[in-house]
Amino acid sequence: MNRLARFAGFGLGDRAQVDRDDLPGEGALTAEAEDSGPEGALDDPEALREPIIAALRNVHDPEIPVNIYDLGLIYRIDIADNGDVDVDMTLTAPACPVAGMMPVMVKDAVKTVDGVGEVEVELVWDPPWSPETMSDEAKLTLGML
Repeated sequence: MNRLARFAGFGLGDRAQVDRDDLPGEGALTAEAEDSGPEGALDDPEALREPIIAALRNVHDPEIPVNIYDLGLIYRIDIADNGDVDVDMTLTAPACPVAGMMPVMVKDAVKTVDGVGEVEVELVWDPPWSPETMSDEAKLTLGML
């Protein structure tokens, strides 16, 4: 998140650090920041799930014309109360040529979602990926339906 966004009050984790005396409209964030519970806590972390999935649908395996979410490569998205996100993902094969690059692409995509804090991506191999994990849309795109 850039400095302007933080100054404007976006990103709950940074609200306590905003100097309210420097903001236009005295006390503009005071009520919201005080009602939000523990410092940095989101009102509803699950509200980030759909935007995170939408961001993941913008990540494609360079060898397959389908996004990684619909390919079934994302196994778990865990969203903490403070907006931190842990993602477990796999690849279509352990010897995938983008094995080193794909987790970084996933992390970068998730970080673009407003409200997301720290992002950790773990590459897992159990259970192994199979075409059964693909969405029907992905199967249709690849001519498997």
